[in-house]
Formats: sequence, C-alpha cells, structure tokens
Amino acid sequence: MKTNSTHKDVTRKSCKRNYSFVISLLLLVFATSLSYGQAKVDKKEAEVKKLEAALKTAQTNLAKAERANVVADSLIETGEKMMDEGKTEKKELEGQKKALDKENSSAKKPLDKQAGSKDKTEAAEAKAELKKLDTKYKADAKELDTKIKACDKKMTTGNANVTKGKTNKKTAESSLKTTQASVDAAQAKLDAAKEKE
Repeated sequence: MKTNSTHKDVTRKSCKRNYSFVISLLLLVFATSLSYGQAKVDKKEAEVKKLEAALKTAQTNLAKAERANVVADSLIETGEKMMDEGKTEKKELEGQKKALDKENSSAKKPLDKQAGSKDKTEAAEAKAELKKLDTKYKADAKELDTKIKACDKKMTTGNANVTKGKTNKKTAESSLKTTQASVDAAQAKLDAAKEKE
C-alpha cells in the first residue's frame, strides 16, 4: 500500500506542477494579450497625434499663404493708389507751371518794351525788374519741377509695387491652392484614423 500512496503523492505533486505550469502559461498569455492590446491602442494614439501635428502644420502653412496673399493685395492696392495720386498731383503741378509760364510771359512783355526805351533810367529800371522777374521765375519753376519729379518718382514706386504685388499674388495663390489641398488631405487622414478607433 505504501507504493500506492507514494504513487498518489507523486501524481498529486506532478498535477500541482502541471496546474501551476498551466496557470502560469495562461497568465503569461493573458498578460501578453493585454500588453499587445495596449500596444495597439498606443500605436493608434501615436498615429492620431502624428496626424494632428501634420494637420496643424498644414494649417499654419495655409495661414502663411493667406497672409502672403493679403500682403500682395495690399501692395497692388497701395501701388495703384500711389500711381493715381502721382498722376493727379503731376497734372495739377503741370497746370501750375503753365500758369507760371503764362504769367511770366505777360509780365515780361511790358518790361521788354521799357528796356528798349530811349530813356536810359527807365530802360535800366526795366532791365533790373526783368532780372528780378527772371530770378523769381527760375526759382518758382525749379520748385515746381522738383515737385513734378517727386510725382514721377511716386508713380514709378507705385508701378513697382503693383508689379511686385502681382508677382507675389501669383506665388501666394499657387501656395494657397497647394496648402489648402494639404490641409484637406491631412484632415481626411485624421478623420479616417479616428474612425478606425
């Protein structure tokens, strides 16, 4: 009977070991599946965060392109305004110069007649007046010419702004289309990734 009882003891011990082994194996499988499931969740979260970052970058680039477009529009608008102001001011100044020329010519006629007079004092006074008139005319004409040159410069600067604005606008519009497409694509990828969860 002792053999029988020893055999039962051995069988019980081996069964306990087998149960322990099976339980350990089950716990290992269970823990692995939990960590695998957790890894899947972490991987999805990381992918979503990465897609959110890509969307944010695309949105930032879109905002930059929109600002560049606004700046280009502003350059065009400012340039056109400068050109219009320059043309208007130049027209006014040229009118003033014509009036100055006319006034000078009409003021000179009687003095020219007096300068040709036989009376030497009258002729000398007329020549002195002509000299004063000529000096004043030259100073006024020079001032008007300076203002006209400033108007020309203003129109040239305005034209350069318009040209630069149009060039920048083309670039900005192209960039806007590209960045809008990248925002749409990033948003679609993000939405698809969130739906998988």
